[in-house]
Amino acid sequence: MLRLIISGFNGKMGVEAVKMVTECSDFELVGGYAPHGKATDLAVPVFTDLATIPDHFADVWLDLSVPSAVFANAQAALQKGMRPLIGTTGLTPAQITELQALAQAQHLGGLIVPNFSVAAVLMIQLAQQAAQYLPDVEIIEMHNIKKVDAPSGTAKYTANKIKPDGNVPIHSVRLPGLVAHQEILFGGTGEMLTIRHDSFNRESFMPGVKLALQKISTLDQLVIGLENIL
Repeated sequence: MLRLIISGFNGKMGVEAVKMVTECSDFELVGGYAPHGKATDLAVPVFTDLATIPDHFADVWLDLSVPSAVFANAQAALQKGMRPLIGTTGLTPAQITELQALAQAQHLGGLIVPNFSVAAVLMIQLAQQAAQYLPDVEIIEMHNIKKVDAPSGTAKYTANKIKPDGNVPIHSVRLPGLVAHQEILFGGTGEMLTIRHDSFNRESFMPGVKLALQKISTLDQLVIGLENIL
């Protein structure tokens, strides 16, 4: 049974993850972390300070926190012997490189996931194919007004996958009522191809979270993208 601690357990994604983990016999929720969490929030220990979390407290650190905290969280998880499964956006390329080096030094694999939706992964793979024939492309990403980063991590990841050495324009929309939506627009001579993905609720991400947790132990390094375990 895989033992988990969830960082950001009291956020919208965190609440869904707690529900999924506690309903799955393959996983055991052993703790939660949130700087403003309360001991009564979960039926397991709740930590509010990274320093108080014991070494090897869990097998996997599932991070669903906020961009400003994710780097320090992932560092602490690796230093304490826990594999990181990072669903929080906001890591810079330099921070990712540093975390990958730390993971290698700790002999731990892990996964950074820009988007836990399996359909979103397929969207990106289709876009990579389309870009071979339609090089003129732009991205429109749409999220709830409370999303703190723009462009989204998914949009930036998509752009890099389509044109690793190029510049794909990204347009960000933040409006109430939205969850997570992305359009990739390809322009051709007299035609346009649109590849679109919509997540209408955060439950849509849980199959991807479950799959990542089931496969994370097979990884021997810190890699980026859910496609690595599909």
